[in-house]
Amino acid sequence: MSLRRPSLPFAVFLALTATACSKPPRPERPRVSVTVAEARLRSVALELSAIGTVTPIQSVAVRSQVGGLLMTVGFEEGRDVRSGQVLFRIDPRPYQAALDQARAGLARDLVQLANARQQVVRYEELSRTQMASREQYDQFRTNADALAAAVAADSAAVRTARLNHEYCTIRARISGRTGGLLVRGGNLVRASDASPLVVINQLHPIAVSFAVPQQYLDDIQRFSRARQLDVLIRPQDDTTRTMTGRLTFINNQVDTTTGTIMLKATFPNADSRLWPGEFVAVKLVLDVQNDVVTIPAQAVMTGQAGSFVYIINADRSARTQAVAVGRAVDDDVVIDSGLVARQVVVTDGQMRLVPGAKVEIKGEGAAPAGAAAAGPRARRDSGGRPGGRP
Repeated sequence: MSLRRPSLPFAVFLALTATACSKPPRPERPRVSVTVAEARLRSVALELSAIGTVTPIQSVAVRSQVGGLLMTVGFEEGRDVRSGQVLFRIDPRPYQAALDQARAGLARDLVQLANARQQVVRYEELSRTQMASREQYDQFRTNADALAAAVAADSAAVRTARLNHEYCTIRARISGRTGGLLVRGGNLVRASDASPLVVINQLHPIAVSFAVPQQYLDDIQRFSRARQLDVLIRPQDDTTRTMTGRLTFINNQVDTTTGTIMLKATFPNADSRLWPGEFVAVKLVLDVQNDVVTIPAQAVMTGQAGSFVYIINADRSARTQAVAVGRAVDDDVVIDSGLVARQVVVTDGQMRLVPGAKVEIKGEGAAPAGAAAAGPRARRDSGGRPGGRP
């Protein structure tokens, strides 16, 4: 019996099968270049941001209480003055003359009153012995009472003249910085002038006024009852200078037109960095949360199922992880759940990633393999609680 040779199609099939089995394996997909950052534990402040205005705690518009010729100015405009320092002197001569006249009138009426009282005593005795009529006695007593009233009026006139004389010397009522001098020496000033001579603003300490939405009022009152709240400010055009003050005033009503509540903070301002009328960026610190997990905000992506991040595993492969994102803190966000400290997340290059893709770390500075391996240890350190919170 002779063996039959395979047909031509079957031989071709065997040849193709052998060729297919001998093909080289598919090349590995190229690694995706990414930038990474570690999730870290930090203390973050629960704070409210606003725009505030620097306002003096005290501001005095100095006006003259008497009219006259302005003789001297005792300060330089734009300089600091002390409480009680002489600012202006008005020509006192007319008021000195009025004071002397009032004193003379008082002296005259005092002499007449003394004589009238002696007459009352004398005629009281004569009336008792019927040497003088009762009508005469009553007349002298009435005259004495009238002179006593005149003496009281003279005394008031002397006090008024003395005050007017004292008003010729104008002193600073508060310590602070003077503004522009509006009236120079040699000018005639009047007590009825609407414009002040100068304005003094207190600079040390100084206040900052700002408004926050009314929905935060309950939180502000609750935290302020527990402790005095800190207020951080910085000029709007300068991010390097920060000053710390204390919340000292909560207005007693909400502004119905804006739905905000007005607050004030006090700052020592020893170096006079804050200036009345200046706009500043304000942060009211309500509370400080310790040991919360934060990551850069750009690491968070949004999908159909919600927020997620790409985590780098120890073998430098990427996987997705759903996260619950809290509030923003500067350039970072707080992660309420889904991450623990020291896990490595992708901050740039996520759009080219798919789960399981291998990555190449730009700069190789983050050492993600070791950091990712530390993830289980971080879970043990935090007791397995989301966010690593104590």
